[in-house]
This record gives sequence, structure tokens and C-alpha cells, in this order.
Amino acid sequence: MIARGDIERALQMTEFDAGHAQHRMAPRPRTGYRPPPKPGRPRQGAVLFLLYHQIDQLHFVLTRRTDTLDNHQGQISLPGGRQEPGETLAQTAIRETDEELGIDLKDSMMLGQLASLYIAPSDFEIHPFVALHSGRPDFEPSPAEVAELLEVPVEHLLEPAVHQDEDWTIRGHRVWVPFYRMGEHKIWGATAMVLSEFEHRLRIAIG
Repeated sequence: MIARGDIERALQMTEFDAGHAQHRMAPRPRTGYRPPPKPGRPRQGAVLFLLYHQIDQLHFVLTRRTDTLDNHQGQISLPGGRQEPGETLAQTAIRETDEELGIDLKDSMMLGQLASLYIAPSDFEIHPFVALHSGRPDFEPSPAEVAELLEVPVEHLLEPAVHQDEDWTIRGHRVWVPFYRMGEHKIWGATAMVLSEFEHRLRIAIG
């Protein structure tokens, strides 16, 4: 059974190749960098990999975005959003998760951070944080942002059957897309890349 100590060891690895772990679940071809001619800098955002115990298992939560949002409509994602002036990225992750899921994270402990990654379609650089809540939160998701909650046991990330891939056509281009299969849902793109880094850190931590 995966425990808090396993998560902490996974996040504390200093020699871990985060980019390689993320790339395992990256669509191909993928533009993982910002084009040099693009003015300014990418918008900054943060997401939260929120862990909690439920029925003696560590779970994490994902959301299916509503079809009315400006970016990535209908996709499965970690809770999070754009950084506001005057707040740290960790504060962004917590605030956005509070707003999306209707929960109070004052009893949560920030455990660490995963590697940032650039999302070309929305021109965002996202920074993933990992936190542990004292128990299962009382979710009251925002109907404007969240169409569905997915509560996933962490151990599911380690099961071979959830790792799948397909050829898709995206914006007129053929793309090879690896994804995590969670029931009827396909978790792909940036969210899958974040999960992949977490998964492979955890695999090493638990041996």
C-alpha cells in the first residue's frame, strides 16, 4: 500500500529526469517550447495534485472541465489556473483548487513540486504542486468550471492496463497520443505528462 513516506521520497529525488518522465506521455509530435518570435512571456499558472486518504487508500482528484471555459473545454485536468498579481505559484494552486472544488485546504500539507511544462495552445507555463489533505475533502465543485469529478486511487497509475495510446487527428494533423485510461475517460496532454512524472518518481520510490 502506498503511504505518505513513499510520496515524500518520490518528490525529494534530486537526480530524477523529470523531462524524460513527462515525455513518456507527451503527444507526438509536440511543441514543448515557446516559439522565439512570440512576444512577452507565457502566462503563469499552477495546478494541484491533491492527495487524500479514502478507504485506506491514497487518492487524487481530477476534474472534467465544462464546455463553456475558454481553454481545453471538456478535457480532464488537475485543478488549477492562472496566477494572480501578488501571489506565489503555490498560493495560486491552492486558491484555484479552493474555487474549483469548493473546499477549504487549510488542513492540507504541501509536500513538494513537480517540474513545470509549457502548453502551446493556451500559451501557459504551468507549475504542478503536490499536497496531502487530512481526509477526503467535502467537494462542492463549481458548476461553471467542473462538469465532473474523478477520484482516482494513486495505485491505478501503476497498473499496465491504464497506459494506452491511439492515433488521433488534432487541428488537421495526425498525432500519436498516449493516455491514461480511467474508466470511460482518456487523460492525455499536459495532465498526463504531469501524472507521468509523478508515476515514475513513485515507481522508483517504492522499488
